Amino acid sequence: MSLRSITAARYVTPLREGGSLPAVIEGDDDGLYVLKFRGAGQGPKALVAELVAGEIARALGLPIPELVFVELDPELARTEPDPEIQQLIKDSAGLNLALDYLPGSVNFDPVAEQVDGALASDVVWFDAFVSNVDRSFRNPNLLIWHRKPWLIDHGAALYFHHGWDGGSQNHAGSAFPMIREHVLLARADDIAGADARLAPKLAREDFAAIMALVPDAWLVGADTPADPAEHRAAYVEHFMQRLAQRQRFVEEAVNARA
Repeated sequence: MSLRSITAARYVTPLREGGSLPAVIEGDDDGLYVLKFRGAGQGPKALVAELVAGEIARALGLPIPELVFVELDPELARTEPDPEIQQLIKDSAGLNLALDYLPGSVNFDPVAEQVDGALASDVVWFDAFVSNVDRSFRNPNLLIWHRKPWLIDHGAALYFHHGWDGGSQNHAGSAFPMIREHVLLARADDIAGADARLAPKLAREDFAAIMALVPDAWLVGADTPADPAEHRAAYVEHFMQRLAQRQRFVEEAVNARA
């Protein structure tokens, strides 16, 4: 398992949605990407969540744009007139993360768009598993591209890891009551079926391979273990415990929909 690496060749335009100020950039491969800045307010933990949750979604067969590592040169800030964005680029010099830009995509409209019940159920199960608090009517974080929904923006997932020291208090057994706010919950008519479909697709080796993708520098901080390998192992253990105790969040979602 691996992610491609590119270098940001040009800052195209900011996407002024949310607090992290992501931006469309052009890579040295001539592709367009939505860049998530390491120096944004939520820090590298948001990139860890974006990468880990995104690759778990991919392992489950859910539609998510390609994720790539992006090397960012602070010199790109010179051509940006906005001082806030200039500082953000400078603070994010080095390795960042981006999603493939989906040209012509539009934001998901929960009133106009009809999502298949099985897919809705799968997305609800996935978001409960990764504790994604940000797929609500207020902010669906879904795009419609080629008439199909695509999952984006998972930086708010794994919320437990902000301030987590890698110990046992990682909320692995949480029922995740915030699933009640999920934009697709009303259409998720087979959550138990989603559990039967998706849970067998995940195993310890999958989580270990995904965590191996996370750069050391994004894991080590004042509130985390000094050894990145130890921290990766703690994430893997969290996911294994969450998988073993998934009946709690499955029942929560089923009851919330009822």
